[in-house]
Amino acid sequence: MGSTSSGSQAAARDRDSEGRARNARPRDGLGRPLPYDADGVDRQPEGVVRTPEQSVVEAQELLDAGKPFHAHEVFEDAWKAGPEGERALWRGLAQLAVGLTHSARGNVTGGPRLLRRGAVAVEEWASDAGERRPYGMDLAGLSAWARDLAGIVEESGEAVDARGRAPRLRGGA
Repeated sequence: MGSTSSGSQAAARDRDSEGRARNARPRDGLGRPLPYDADGVDRQPEGVVRTPEQSVVEAQELLDAGKPFHAHEVFEDAWKAGPEGERALWRGLAQLAVGLTHSARGNVTGGPRLLRRGAVAVEEWASDAGERRPYGMDLAGLSAWARDLAGIVEESGEAVDARGRAPRLRGGA
């Protein structure tokens, strides 16, 4: 009889139009699931096609609001929808955002690892593409921010404030 309840839970899983499992549980600002009856943060819609400029502006607004998980979703959309030659750039930016997400969640191993992976990715893209400031973004500054934050997280062994540690995509204060 115990299998009936777990079977009904599996049958009740949320699915998208292609039949992929989707979890409709509310989420907090760092993307962590909350109880079904909790008030969560609105989810970032997936699969939105934006111009690169729109992606940069929207991601910065989300980072400034302490929502790096949501900024990661914007970068992921750009990575999946953008031109082949820019996919590594957007994937690297998504890694930086998810690295900040994990660092803010207190993952003192995974957060720094993703921050460094993203830093390497954007540096490699900049070198290969011969572009240092695509769409006005300061890739060298972002790489330095990521490496610095990775060290801070490892040294402190504590979660960081996502809003307080948010990067400036275009540099400056």
